[in-house]
Amino acid sequence: MSVQLAVADSATIRAPARRVHRLEPAALAGVMSRDVVMFGRYWKATTFSSVMQPTIYLLAFGLGLRATVRLPHYVEYVGTGVVATAILFSSAFPGMFNTFVRWQFQRTYDAMLAAPVDTEELITAEVLWISLRAGAYGMAPLLVAIAFGLEPEWGMLLVPFIGVLTGFGFAAFGVLIAAVAKTIDNFNYVTSAVLTPMFLVAGTFFPVHNLPVGVRTVALGNPLYHCVQLVRDCSLGHIGAADLGHTGVLLAFALLMWRLAVWRLGKRLID
Repeated sequence: MSVQLAVADSATIRAPARRVHRLEPAALAGVMSRDVVMFGRYWKATTFSSVMQPTIYLLAFGLGLRATVRLPHYVEYVGTGVVATAILFSSAFPGMFNTFVRWQFQRTYDAMLAAPVDTEELITAEVLWISLRAGAYGMAPLLVAIAFGLEPEWGMLLVPFIGVLTGFGFAAFGVLIAAVAKTIDNFNYVTSAVLTPMFLVAGTFFPVHNLPVGVRTVALGNPLYHCVQLVRDCSLGHIGAADLGHTGVLLAFALLMWRLAVWRLGKRLID
C-alpha cells in the first residue's frame, strides 16, 4: 500500500500544472455568454436605435442635400461616412451607460468577480462584446446606401472588421469614462463636448481638407476620422498604402483605451 501511495505521489508531482493565462478564454467566454443572453432580451430596442439614427443622418444629409445642392455623389460620400457614426454610437454609449449601471446600480460586476474571473478579463470581455455588436451595426448605413445607389465593392467585406477595431477603442473609452464619472449625469458633458464634435469633424459629411488649418489638425488626430477614411477607401475601391496608417492609428487608440479602462475601472472595482 505504501509503495502504491508513493508511486501515486510521484506521478502527481511529475504531472505538469495547467498554465493559467493572463486572459483565460474560458473566463472571457463566460462573461460574453452572459452578455449574449442578456442581449436576447433587449436586442430589438438596441438594434432599432443603433440602426435608425445613422440611417436618418444618411437620408437627411445624403438625399436631402443632394437634391438641394445637386451633388451627384453625395450619397456615396455620406453613406460610407455615416458607418463610422453608427460604430461610434453603438460602442461608446454602451461602454458608458451599461458599465455604470452594472457596476453602480445592479452590482453585476461584484457578483461576477466572485467567480474565477479577474477585472482584466471582465473588462476585456465586455469591451469585446460591444465591439462585435458595433461591427455588425456599422453595416446598416452601408446597406441603406447600396439600396440608394452605392455600387457594391469587395472591399466592403472588410468594413465589419474595421467596425470591430474602432468599436473596441470607443467601447473601452466609454468604460474609462464610466470609471471616472461620479454620476450618470456626467455623461452629458462627454456626449456634448467630445462625441458630438468628434463625429462632426471626422470627414463624415464634408471633406476635412476644406477645414481651417487648426481644425484640420485636430481632425487628423481624431480616431473616427481614420475609421471614416478606412471605410470609405474599402467601400469605394480606393485601398492604398495610406490605409495602413489609418489602421495603425485605430489599433494604437484601441490598445491605449483598453489599458486605461482596465487600469481605472479595475481600481474602482477592487478597492
